[in-house]
Amino acid sequence: MITVVGTGTGAPLPADVLAGAALVVGGRRHLDAAGLPADAERVVLGPLAPALDVVERHLEKAGRVVVLASGDPGFFGIVRVLAERFGPELLDVRPGVSSVAAAFARIGLPWDDAVVVSAHGRELRTAVNVCRARPKVAVLTGPGAGPAELGAALLPGPCPPGTSPADAPGGRVLVVARALGSGQERVERVTPAEAAARDWGPDVSVVLCLDETRALGGVRTVAGPPAGPAGWALDEGRFAHRDSMITKFEVRALALARLGPRLGDLVWDVGAGSGSVAVECARLGAAAVAVEKSPDGVARIRANAGAHGMDVRVVQGSAPSALAGLDDPDAVFVGGGGRELPAVVGACARRARRTVVVAMAALDRVPAARAALTGAGFTCDGVLLQSSRLAPLPGDVTRLAATNPVFLLWGERTPASSEGVAQ
Repeated sequence: MITVVGTGTGAPLPADVLAGAALVVGGRRHLDAAGLPADAERVVLGPLAPALDVVERHLEKAGRVVVLASGDPGFFGIVRVLAERFGPELLDVRPGVSSVAAAFARIGLPWDDAVVVSAHGRELRTAVNVCRARPKVAVLTGPGAGPAELGAALLPGPCPPGTSPADAPGGRVLVVARALGSGQERVERVTPAEAAARDWGPDVSVVLCLDETRALGGVRTVAGPPAGPAGWALDEGRFAHRDSMITKFEVRALALARLGPRLGDLVWDVGAGSGSVAVECARLGAAAVAVEKSPDGVARIRANAGAHGMDVRVVQGSAPSALAGLDDPDAVFVGGGGRELPAVVGACARRARRTVVVAMAALDRVPAARAALTGAGFTCDGVLLQSSRLAPLPGDVTRLAATNPVFLLWGERTPASSEGVAQ
C-alpha cells in the first residue's frame, strides 16, 4: 500500500504513520519536520516521474511507502497522479485540512460557493479571468503565478482613452495566506496593487480573491460556483437599449453558440451598444469587456450589467484604438458595421485566441469582414439570419412580423494561425 498523508495546515502527523516505512516521499519541509525512521529511504519531491519510479521499485519489493503532502492530497494534489500510475486500490489516503478550507476558516467565511482554480504549473490567465468573473475565488499558486503576478494581472493596466481604473469590474481584495498551520502563519488582506508591489517569498499557501460585498452569498444547496443561467438569448426587453439598437435574441443565440463563453475565458463585445452580448457572456461564466464609443451607450451597458448582477468592464472608445490596452481575448463579438469594420475585425482577429463573431446588417460589408478573418488565418463561415415573430392582430388572430435580416460571420482559429497569439 501507499499511505498518503495530508499535513501542514494544523493537524499533527499521526505518530504511527511512519512506522515500518521503507520509503518516504514528500516536500523538503514535510520530510524535515516528520522525524523519519533511520532505515527509510527519503525522496524529495521535485519532478514527479523519478519519484514515481522509486515508488514503483519499492512496491515491487512489497516495501511500505508513505507520501507526505500538504492539506488534502485528493484536492488538486498528488492522489490523482498516484491513482493514475498505481491504481486507487493501492492508496490509503488520510486527508488533512486543505489550504483552501483553512484560509477561509481564518477569515470566518464559508466557501461552499467558492470557485477554486489552480495556477500551479498552469496558465495564470485562466485564474485571472475566473477572478474577474466570480465574487469568491481561491487560487492555488505556484512559481511565477503567486500573489504579485495575480495582483498585477487584476489591475486594469494601461487605460484606453476615456477610461479609468474605476471602469474595471467590481473591486476585489486579495487575501494572501502564508505558511498555514505553522508558527510562521500569516494571513493578510491587500489590494491587487499592493499585492503586485511585494515579494511574497515561497511559502504562500493560497490566495483568495473576494468581492467582499458579495462574499457571504445566500443559502446553498449545491457546492461550487452558482449554477448556470436557466436560459440565454434573453428577450430584448430584458435590456435597456436605444431605438431597438440591440442584437436581437435570435442573432444573439447563434452568436453565443459560436463564441462559446465559459468560466476562465475573456470575451470582448466590441461596438457593444446595449452590452447584451457582454452581459450574456458574463452570465455564462466568462470575464467580459464591453467596448462602446458613446457616453450614453456606456451608461446603458453599466446599467444592464448591474441589473443582471454581472461584472462587465466597460471601455469607452472607438475600436480598434480602444483595444490596445486590453488583455488578449479568447473570443470576440463585433457589432455594428461602419466603414472601419474591416480594420476592427482584423484587429480583433489578430488578438483572439479562439473565435471572432461578426454581426452585420449591410451586405456590402460582408466580403471585407470575411477577408479580414481569413487574412488573419481564421477559417470562416456564416449565415444570413431571417426570422419572423408571432404578432397579434385584431380579432384574436396572429400574423408573422419579419425582423431585419442580419449576416453573421464567425472565424475560428486554426492551429497554425495560433502561433502569433500570446499564450
